[in-house]
Amino acid sequence: MSKNGKKNTGASKGFLRLFTAVLALAFLVYVAVIGLGFEQSGSASDIKLGLDLAGGVSITYQTVDENPSATDMADTIYKLQLRAQTYSNEAEVYQEGTNRINVDIPDVTDANEILEDLGKPGSLNFLDPDGNVVLTGADVAGADAGIVDLKGNGSKDYVVNLVFNDDAAKKFAELTEANVGKTISIQYDGEIVSAPSVEEAITGGKCYIEGQKDYEEAERLASTIRIGSLKLELNEIRSNVVGAKLGSDAIESGLKAGAVGLVLVMIFMIVVYLVPGLAASIALMIYLALMVCLLSAFKITLTLPGIAGIVLTIGMAVDANVIIFSRMREELAAGKSVRIARKEGFNKALSAILDGNVTTLIAALVLYLMGSGTVKGFAITLALGTVLSMFTALVVTRFILTGFYEIGVKDAKFYGKKAAIRVPSNINFIGLKKPVFAIAAVIILLGFGSMAFHGPVKGGNILNYSLEFLGGTSTSVKFNENMDMDTLNKDVVPMISEVTGDNDIQVQTVTGSNEVIFKTRTLNTEERQALEDKLVETYSVDKEAIKEDSISAVVSKEMKQDAISAVLLATVLMLLYIWFRFKDLRIAGSTILALIHDVLVTLTCYAVFRWTVGNTFIACMLTVVGYSVNDTIVVFDRIRENMKNKARKEEISDVINCSMSQVLSRCMSTSITTGIMVLVLLIFGVASIREFALPLLMGVIAGTFSSVFLAGNFWHTMKSAQKEQ
Repeated sequence: MSKNGKKNTGASKGFLRLFTAVLALAFLVYVAVIGLGFEQSGSASDIKLGLDLAGGVSITYQTVDENPSATDMADTIYKLQLRAQTYSNEAEVYQEGTNRINVDIPDVTDANEILEDLGKPGSLNFLDPDGNVVLTGADVAGADAGIVDLKGNGSKDYVVNLVFNDDAAKKFAELTEANVGKTISIQYDGEIVSAPSVEEAITGGKCYIEGQKDYEEAERLASTIRIGSLKLELNEIRSNVVGAKLGSDAIESGLKAGAVGLVLVMIFMIVVYLVPGLAASIALMIYLALMVCLLSAFKITLTLPGIAGIVLTIGMAVDANVIIFSRMREELAAGKSVRIARKEGFNKALSAILDGNVTTLIAALVLYLMGSGTVKGFAITLALGTVLSMFTALVVTRFILTGFYEIGVKDAKFYGKKAAIRVPSNINFIGLKKPVFAIAAVIILLGFGSMAFHGPVKGGNILNYSLEFLGGTSTSVKFNENMDMDTLNKDVVPMISEVTGDNDIQVQTVTGSNEVIFKTRTLNTEERQALEDKLVETYSVDKEAIKEDSISAVVSKEMKQDAISAVLLATVLMLLYIWFRFKDLRIAGSTILALIHDVLVTLTCYAVFRWTVGNTFIACMLTVVGYSVNDTIVVFDRIRENMKNKARKEEISDVINCSMSQVLSRCMSTSITTGIMVLVLLIFGVASIREFALPLLMGVIAGTFSSVFLAGNFWHTMKSAQKEQ
């Protein structure tokens, strides 16, 4: 009676767990597809889209100074970029002609709403009661938005909190002390924005500007103050609402790739890992629905590379599950019961999962704080995907798997007792040290040789830089009829490519008109003339209505420096964390060496095959970094575990060989699931997605190679060198 009672209770709990999981999945899918409320909050349709997918506002400024210096233009462009990013991380700012600056901001439709904020010089002054300037914006050390209750009645008042530097704090204290009972005015761009009465001396070096209508306005003002004044005075000469750079085909192909890839990954997981694979597949769908809901909730701007990156995370999200299930199979092979194997699988995989994800989060945090534009947007998506994948693997998958066990699925054969992917158990990885080092060195040297050939030898660029990096020519054409984006991409773009010999062509439509803007590499006079003639001949456009302008790079020198600095700092912090966790600087060094190898191999592919280096290049390289570190940590986690159980007379090389053999099936499974997603992107994606996916595939292959063949050998070489000293 008691046994049956316990069985019934356990089965009831199991069915309740599975019902809860299915119910949660159904709810999340409903929110992701339909949304909540009239505004469809949390749905895919509520996600903010970038210029390439949804269009936005394009504003062109002209400097009052007809011949501004290159330095002043660069400084103004950079600061405008920072201001524009308060609206969207994906905003683009670039030079047009000699004295014009173009600003493209996605997912906004009212140009007038942002014109004033962007073009303001940002001058901030503090005036004494007699109107004299006592302090300026240069004295402000920090500014951020805040919410306070000024009236003391529970109301929300939006303010900008200011912090002065040390010298200014003393001046401000003297100013307020001398004017108790009087008014200190805060002047912004010639207007008094706040005139508080001084009740007592303010000695803390802090004050605030009140009167902001909402938090967003307060944040924009704070951002403008932090950035400082613009070098040049600007006049707005035109503003347009522009259409998406890519047509509906791009979104449809991205969604198609996601659906096909998801199904293929789920089939692979179920075939290889059986019941655990089914649990992981359900958790994977929950992960994807959660990702959509949170992208919408946090108002994260999504671009086409972002969609490709999210589709890719479907493949990478199963990595933690693969680690867990591989451990479970080992425990089952050792004769443990399913209950014990399930518990041990999660427990023994925990350290590798946590260490891998923490290093990725460190990188994401640094990239967000120090990066700009695409880098910052990538960091947000990376952090969100990392946290969600860890949650679904450690909590959701475990919850579902326990449910299956409790309803009676307890036979070891349903949990993959016999490995579906068989690998030899006696591979001599250390014996392969010299050949694999040689292979890696040859590939990397090939990349440097290719860059030297195309750069110093031929006098060109070491890499095939795109418009975002080099700038180019903007050609504005007024057609006789409205041209939709799909027609432009299928008919007009190939024609322009044939005339100019340029495949890197960007297209923007101007909403409410027949005007279309084509951005190409820099065209000479003959090429511009040939393009004009072809447009007139093919589409009967008015030649006088065709306008060409030179445009600067979207990715400025400062943005490149921000990205490089962020990556370098992230690498150092990851090294320190790995050193702290593994208590071995050589393991940290080996991980970083494997990371550098993966980046250089991917760079070699860009150099040799002359793949276009654009905005997707930055996202691709950052993805490779995250993938590489995560992969290598799993290897060293197993080496660390086996070193603790190492016999006194056992050689380190034997421990490494054993450890690598144990994790090889996991590395293969992860590479296959990730590879599936990338191949699907290559097959179904439009040109922009393939431009992202192909280098990423090479990065995944390089990451797997370095984790399996290089990381352990790097560590063994360092250990051997220490012994010889």
